[in-house]
Amino acid sequence: MKLDEKKGSIVLDNFNSTANLATNPGFQSTLSLGSKEVINEKAYNPFEHRKVEHPNSTVGSLVHLLKSSLGSGILAMPAAFKNAGLIVGGIGTFIVGFICTHCVYILVKTSQEVCIDAKKPSMGFAETCGAAFEFGPKRLRPWANFARTFVDYALTCTYLAALCVYIVFIAENFKEVLDEYAPDYKLSVETYCALTLVPLVLICQIRNLKWLVPFSAIANVLLVICFAITMYYIFGELPNPSEREMVASVTQWPLFMSTVIFAMEGIGVVMPVENEMAKPEQFLGCPGVLNVAMTIVIGLYGVVGFFGYIRFGDDVRGSVTLNLPQDELLAQSAKILMALAILFTYSLQFYVPMEMIWRQLHHKISVKYHNITQISIRTTAVIGSVALAAAFPDLELFISLCGAIFLSSLGLLIPAIVETVHKWDRGLGFLNWILWKNCFIGLLSLVALFAGSYVSITGIIEKFNEPVLEKLLNGTLSGVNDTLIL
Repeated sequence: MKLDEKKGSIVLDNFNSTANLATNPGFQSTLSLGSKEVINEKAYNPFEHRKVEHPNSTVGSLVHLLKSSLGSGILAMPAAFKNAGLIVGGIGTFIVGFICTHCVYILVKTSQEVCIDAKKPSMGFAETCGAAFEFGPKRLRPWANFARTFVDYALTCTYLAALCVYIVFIAENFKEVLDEYAPDYKLSVETYCALTLVPLVLICQIRNLKWLVPFSAIANVLLVICFAITMYYIFGELPNPSEREMVASVTQWPLFMSTVIFAMEGIGVVMPVENEMAKPEQFLGCPGVLNVAMTIVIGLYGVVGFFGYIRFGDDVRGSVTLNLPQDELLAQSAKILMALAILFTYSLQFYVPMEMIWRQLHHKISVKYHNITQISIRTTAVIGSVALAAAFPDLELFISLCGAIFLSSLGLLIPAIVETVHKWDRGLGFLNWILWKNCFIGLLSLVALFAGSYVSITGIIEKFNEPVLEKLLNGTLSGVNDTLIL
């Protein structure tokens, strides 16, 4: 803008919204109002910066989340109800399911918020825990690396242990069928565990989550058919519910809680699924992928557990398919379908520990050896899980122990701690309700951890002592018979 002295008029020959007032010698200032970046700067949106090579659709993500929760655990629900009773089991399933869903929600929500602080497009479970401490209260920031490392190793152990349970499921279901139709070739559960090695090694060489969607879809179809057959037998001859316990002994409740937590928790799969969504904003919220998936999961678990226990009572086994009739082809087909569904599920669950192991190792290995190293690590991990499954083939106790030690900590305690740390300086709500809520969740997880582990380990010791006692008794009786004969 300048003044034309001859005409006494103002000429607007350089007027724009980005004019820097500091360049006018009559208006010296260090404040620049002309920066578009300052005026239009907006908060970092991690979703806008997230670039996934093979993103999953919302439906595909729902399939993955359902598959991670609707695994072998649902067939253990009748056995869980045996340890709680019909009333406690029904109410407890809903409560534990709600708490598990809430813990997944607060973990994902915290992850999305710390991504803004760290200006990163996405984070895994362990990264989220570390970032919560790193951007949390100053006194807790030195613990960031420890939190990250601890969750990494804990998740790896959790899913490797869960994979062992899957192998026992596969082995026991195949054994039930083949023992009936090939009675001359009866093999032990340990042998069937070993026979799963080759197919599991092959399927676990798939390294991209997107290519596992077809396996998840096939497994879900097989599970639906298996559930339909199982429910047909369950509802076919339902006895009077009054014949079953309404409230079991309190000492057995930790086994119920541990089994339900094991069955429902898919905490390690949640972050990879959310991170690889094409539209991650649809994971939370209403209805949202999480709420839809967990509503289906809780409903199915409650129905199978409640009516499965009414049908089979205290004779129910670690997988309810093992209670189906031995001499009927339809019942035997359900066992085969279940074994195949768990076989396909194994690869999805295997993705989680492999992702963590590879993240720790890939930068230490030359790129030209990445492929052979991946193959070697995956093969070794499968062999280890098969060996451990063969060493501890008691399904029901193995499930409750895994749920007590690993998933009660990772699924309940860690999300509660992470949210508390993240919200500490940002506000804990009216009367610090977030703090009190998370203290309750933490206490519940510790009860499940210690009480569930104690009861499970005691049961395993007793179970392993039974063969020893039988041998001693048989030896004693043989000695007595020999003496009588003499």
